[in-house]
Formats: sequence, structure tokens, C-alpha cells
Amino acid sequence: MFAIAARRMGYRVHTLSPDSDTPTGQVSDLEITAPYEDLDAVRMFARRVDVVTFEFENVPATTTEAVSSIVPVRPAGSVLHVTQQRIREKLFLQRAGFPVAPFRVIKAPQDLHQGVSEIGCPAILKTADSGYDGKGQVRISSPSGVDAAWKSIDECAAVLESLVDFECELSVVAARSLTGEFAHYGTLENHHRDHILDFTVAPARIPARVDARAVEITRGVLEKLEAVGVVCVEFFLRRDGELMINELAPRPHNSGHFTLDACVTSQFEQQLRAVCGLPLGSTAQFRPAAMANLLGDLWEAGKPNWPAACACPEVKLHLYGKTEPRNGRKMGHLTALSDNGSSALELALHARDALVLGVSV
Repeated sequence: MFAIAARRMGYRVHTLSPDSDTPTGQVSDLEITAPYEDLDAVRMFARRVDVVTFEFENVPATTTEAVSSIVPVRPAGSVLHVTQQRIREKLFLQRAGFPVAPFRVIKAPQDLHQGVSEIGCPAILKTADSGYDGKGQVRISSPSGVDAAWKSIDECAAVLESLVDFECELSVVAARSLTGEFAHYGTLENHHRDHILDFTVAPARIPARVDARAVEITRGVLEKLEAVGVVCVEFFLRRDGELMINELAPRPHNSGHFTLDACVTSQFEQQLRAVCGLPLGSTAQFRPAAMANLLGDLWEAGKPNWPAACACPEVKLHLYGKTEPRNGRKMGHLTALSDNGSSALELALHARDALVLGVSV
């Protein structure tokens, strides 16, 4: 989706990935297949482009350092360094004064026992590295579960967080330019299933003061990071109305996919504008929208019924070009536009049901 936005604006796109025939590679001018650790290939890649950005956080620091010695990396490697590891991210947010749930850094079993005694149960133990979509997380319901939880994450460095009693999960997708210009898409309402984003409603169905506060915090985070590009800040909205930052994503985010159809400038074009040094585009939203993820589970009964889902003219289908559907793998999404978020969500979910049931929309 980023590569398509770049091609629409006349840019040439090169991509580097350990895999071939990737979604980006399918629409790029050049696809280089090489491990991120192959620094010779990485440097060769960098010498043929003007600027580099990344699609996900788990790119080794040595890779971004090798690239940045040749061309700009946006967001910078320093942003990636903070956000790709939970301990660094939590400490960054805490030290900067942003609202986060009580947490403890865990590096040994005795740290975990002490952490549980200090912040109580239930609590969530999250691995410091390589966690997304609920991976690398375990709930500790009582002190008796500490040892089993420690073993379940292979006894690696982690963060122990107090469980937040939240009303809903929110996010703000925003961008910051080279000149410090800030633009955002408002606060988005997110619902998860099995720790994977299931659907998003935009704008979020929340009080205006909560929306304003979420955007204010997000702006502060981007400025403190000195980020250039799109960053998503994910929040818990506590039942007392206060916001807590859950995590950061220094890239276009799943909850912002609705912007492809609902906004003047999509998050992908916004990323392109920011990393290429252009002014940011308008984030004005045409109509309320909802986005529903399409996971590989939908293929279990055979090929989904695409005509049934597309029968509604208010629903847009996006597939990502991934060759193998697997349970829990994000294969695409549906976006629905309507007069309000609730009716847009109803349309999106009904269209997704139609993929399997074959019912008319």
C-alpha cells in the first residue's frame, strides 16, 4: 500500500526483504531478496535509493546503521531503537512523563517475583523483543503462576505490566514532517480478537475531551522522539476516563488502513510525503468509516465469496498479495463508509460474514 502510494506520485520504489514475491515487491521497480543481516547487500540497496523507510519494527539496528551511513532513514534508527524493544519503549515513555500502566523491568526470576509482589495480580508479562499481535505475552493471575509464566517466555528479558481495567482500546495515527509539521487522523476505536486487531471505527465513539487528550499526547510523543514519518500511538481508555499508552508503532498502522478510502490523504501517502521531505497532506475524512480485518482463517472453508462482500457499493475490498493464507495472518481488509461509525461497522462486519456465508449484503 505504501509502494502503490509512491508509484501514484511518480516515485520509483526499491524493496529489500528476506523473502521474494512480497506484497511490496509485487509493485516495486526492484525487489532485492537478502537477509537484513547481509550488510553488503543492504549497502548496495542503499546506494541505489535516495531515502529508506521500514515496514515493521523488527529490523536489526546494525541494518539501519549501515543504511544511514549512506542515505537518510526515516523515521531514524533512534526511533526504531526505542520502539522495537518493550523495555526501552516503556522507560522512554515513563521518563518523558507520558501516561503508562505501572510496570517493572524483568531480567531474572527474582525480578518477576518482586514485581508481582509490588504491582499485584492480575498482571501481564511481555517479552522485551519481537512481540506483536499478542505474541510473547502471558497473563499472571496469581503469585503461584510466576514460575510457569517465566518459563513460558523462555526466561528472557521482559516487562511486567499491571493489568489495566479499560473501557476500550484506542489509537491515534499521526505524522510529523522534516520541518516539524504535525497531522493526525483523530482518535480511532479498536477492537481485538485473540490479541489481533479485528475492527476499527473512525472516528472513535468517545467524548470530545478524550479525543483531544489522545491527540495531544500523540503530538508530544512524536516531538519527543523527533520522528519523521507516520507513528501510531496505541492507548487504553480506563474506566475512569484516563488514557494510558499501551505501545508505539513507528510506521503506518493497521488501525489506519481506513484512510485509503475515507481521507483526502491516506496514511501511506502521508508516510511518503514525510520521508521524502514534502509538506504533509490533508487528513480530512469524507465520511465516518469502519475497517474489518480479513485473516487467513476465512480461507478454511475454501476461497472466500468476493462477489458477496463487494455487493455493497459502500464497502471497499483490499487484498495484500500474500500468497499463503494462515490462521491469524492478515490477508486484507474491508472498509465501509456510512453516515455514522456504528452503521459503517455494521456494513463492514456484514460484508465480512458474506465472504464465508455467501449472504447478500
